[in-house]
Amino acid sequence: MIEGRFVITDRQWALIERHCLGKKSDPGRTGGDGRLFLEAVLWIARTGSPWRDLPPGFGRWNTVFKRFRHWVKADVFKRIFDVVSDEPDMEFAMIDGTIVRVHRHGQGAKGGLRARP
Repeated sequence: MIEGRFVITDRQWALIERHCLGKKSDPGRTGGDGRLFLEAVLWIARTGSPWRDLPPGFGRWNTVFKRFRHWVKADVFKRIFDVVSDEPDMEFAMIDGTIVRVHRHGQGAKGGLRARP
């Protein structure tokens, strides 16, 4: 198991868990720990690393990737997004002045509003 900080809180996992594939109640083989798998997917998304660089504590990278593809085809991530987007967490939402641009008229550039006599 990976030690350290996780992204998914217990409250979020309670909402997400019923939409995941591979639960004990599902027929057939279960996929193991769904929360750890979801943390692995989020780790890949956060770091931008290739699947082969997935830390071994999350499991074998190829197994995690195959499960990811299966969930994508089954639209599991869309269902999860719909569930968690009902209550957005605004902790990480911010507007940074380096990415916001003002139109040239608002900057006082030539061609803006002029007082005409």
